[in-house]
Amino acid sequence: MRGAERRLAVVGSPIEHSLSPALQGAAASALGLAWAYERRLVARGELAGFVDVLDGGWLGLSVTAPLKEEAHAIARVVDRRAELTGAVNTLLLDGAGGPRGWNTDVGGIVRAFADAGLTTAATGAIVGGGATAQSALLALQELGVRQVTVALRSAAKGERITSLGERIGVEVRLQGLGAELPAVDAAVSTLPADADVVPVFAHPPTRLLDADYARAEGSRFAELPAAQHIDGREMLLGQAVLQARIFALGASESPLPDERAVVAAMRAALVEAGRARASDAVVRSASAGLEES
Repeated sequence: MRGAERRLAVVGSPIEHSLSPALQGAAASALGLAWAYERRLVARGELAGFVDVLDGGWLGLSVTAPLKEEAHAIARVVDRRAELTGAVNTLLLDGAGGPRGWNTDVGGIVRAFADAGLTTAATGAIVGGGATAQSALLALQELGVRQVTVALRSAAKGERITSLGERIGVEVRLQGLGAELPAVDAAVSTLPADADVVPVFAHPPTRLLDADYARAEGSRFAELPAAQHIDGREMLLGQAVLQARIFALGASESPLPDERAVVAAMRAALVEAGRARASDAVVRSASAGLEES
């Protein structure tokens, strides 16, 4: 019995690139749930107003850049990961006094490393200093890391991540983006797709997760051996599984019914969506070539 249809969306700006509809659509289908999941363009500063006018048919929201801090501000209660990072990427609209918030990015990073064979680490590195960097630092701490080098374009952006490191018992060492990074067990790049930087490591890290999955040219770390490089879509999948738990069960810790099959369906949908995106890119490139000729 599928029950009444519930509405969900991924919100942010830009939003056209999001693969969340494919992932959550596959989860709903596998679970036999009536979810109508869509993309909604919501600009910076507009999330509270957007949520205020949603009716009782809405179940939840996936939140992407640049709205994660705004989502944290409007949630009436948040999980520990969200409280520490100041970022919420999942809102459950249960109607009981306001939305509840979670940060599933942290768990998505931990799961991506675990699926790549790395469940513990002593040293880490993070490239970039935005909201995802906060989640990356907490994820590395959960893997056992106690010392992290963070490469930033501006040292002024390191205050928040240094403060978080102090709260969770991780020594944070800041350096410029152009400086060589030390050899580490686990590294996370949080650079956006349009960043024209390719960080250099003294020795390739044991595992490196490139959180950016929207880069048209492919990962800037594609030259790393396949066993060492973790595609950003693995993080996307990991956090989406936790979101599906929240939307379906109201908690991120409770496994979904037959979760192995649900994850397999979500992974297949992610692969298919990736193929469709690549095909669209080829068509657009060909069309541009015709227009220029």
